[in-house]
Amino acid sequence: MNFSIDHQCPQCGAPAVLEEAERLFNCPFCRVRSYLLGGQYFRYMFEPKSSVMNREIIYVPYWRYKGMMFTGSLEGMDHRFVDISSLAIQSDYFPESVGLRSQALKLKFVAPGTRGSFLKPTLPIHGMLSQFEICFRENSKKQISYSAFVGDHLSLIYSPFYIDQKIYDAILEKPITSGLPEMGLVSPENTEKPNWPIRFIPVICPDCGWDLDGGRDSLTLNCLNCHTSWLSTRKGLLKLKFGIMSGGQENSYYLPFWRIRASITGIQLNSYKDLIQRANLPKAIQKGMEDKPFYFWVQAFKVRPKIFIQLSRQLTLAQPDQGMTCEFPRSGMMYPVTLPVTEAVKSLKINLADFIRPAREFLNQLSEIEIRPERFKLVYIPFYEDHHELIQPDFHLAVHKNMLSMAKNL
Repeated sequence: MNFSIDHQCPQCGAPAVLEEAERLFNCPFCRVRSYLLGGQYFRYMFEPKSSVMNREIIYVPYWRYKGMMFTGSLEGMDHRFVDISSLAIQSDYFPESVGLRSQALKLKFVAPGTRGSFLKPTLPIHGMLSQFEICFRENSKKQISYSAFVGDHLSLIYSPFYIDQKIYDAILEKPITSGLPEMGLVSPENTEKPNWPIRFIPVICPDCGWDLDGGRDSLTLNCLNCHTSWLSTRKGLLKLKFGIMSGGQENSYYLPFWRIRASITGIQLNSYKDLIQRANLPKAIQKGMEDKPFYFWVQAFKVRPKIFIQLSRQLTLAQPDQGMTCEFPRSGMMYPVTLPVTEAVKSLKINLADFIRPAREFLNQLSEIEIRPERFKLVYIPFYEDHHELIQPDFHLAVHKNMLSMAKNL
C-alpha cells in the first residue's frame, strides 16, 4: 500500500498531497507542472503532536522496503509481495518497526533545517533484507537454493520521540520505557543534520524546450516534439535509448519493456540457437540462429510477482525481432515506466531459472552462474484493447487491465 506525503508546490507554495510513487506533480492552483527527481531513496518523517513541539524531539530512523521476493527450490519458483519496515539502529528501547503508521498517518519530506536530533542509521538496508530472508528460509518447508528481491521501493522514515524521565512516543504522548537507558541516546557522533533537499525540475525537454509527457508515477518522460525519452536520475534527466515496435494501431496501448543484453558465465547462452537448446523449445535449429544475439526481456512496469515472471519468461522465449522506430506514435497510449532497469537486472537470474531445462539440474548450479548486464534499451510494444485485457497476438501476451490498475499500489 502506498502512503501519502504532505508537501507544498515548489512554484507557488500551495499545499499538496503526493502519493508515495508520484513523481510528476501538476499544481491545481498555479497549474505549473514539476517533476520530483529521485535519488537512492527519500527520507520522510512523522510530525510530533503539536503539544510536544516545544520539547527536544529525537527522530529515530526506520528502513521501509516494498517489493517482490522470488525464491527458487527443487520444487520450482515461488514469489510473494513484501512490505516491511525495520529499526535502522541498534536499540533495545525503540519499537522494531513503524507498524501501520505509514498507512494511517501522513508523512512529510525531511526538510533541511528541521528542528530536532536525527539519529544516524547504523544498520544497512541489506542487513534488514538478509534477516528477513534468513527467517523466511528457517520457516519454509522447502530447501531454497536462490532468492532475489526485485522492484525495490526503499525509503527511510523518521519517527519522533522525546525524553521526560522516560522515553515517550511524540505522536501518542505515551512512554515506551519504564526508565532511561544508561548510555545517552543523543550525541554528536550518532546524530546528523537534516540536509537532504528535495529537488523539483521543470517538465520541459532539455533538447528542444517542449513540454514533456509522462504519467504521475513515471520514471521516464517523453518529448513528442523531438522524439526523445528522458530517464530520471539523481542529477537530472538523462537521454535514454528507446524504440517503438512496429505493428501499432490508432488506439494501441504501448507497454514498456527493458531489452537487456548480458554476458553469462557458467552456461552457454549467447544466441537464439543457445536459447532453443537450453530452454528445450520445440523449434528446429536453422542456419543463422547462432548469429542472432540473445536478449533478456523484462517489463518496465510494476505488476504482481506471478504476472511479472510470466511476462518476462514469455517475451524472453519469443525473442522479438520486429522492426522499430524512434518516433512516438501520433495516437495511442504510452504506458508509464515504473520499474527502473536497475531493478529489472536483479530479475535476470530468476528469469533464467524459470525457462531453463532441465530445471532441477539447473537449480543446483544457479549459485555458480553469473550474469553481467552489458547494455539495455527501452522498447514499447503495441497491445490492442479487448473488453478486459490488453492483448499482444504476435507474442501470445495478455495483460488484464484491472491488474495494471491494482499494480499502482505495489
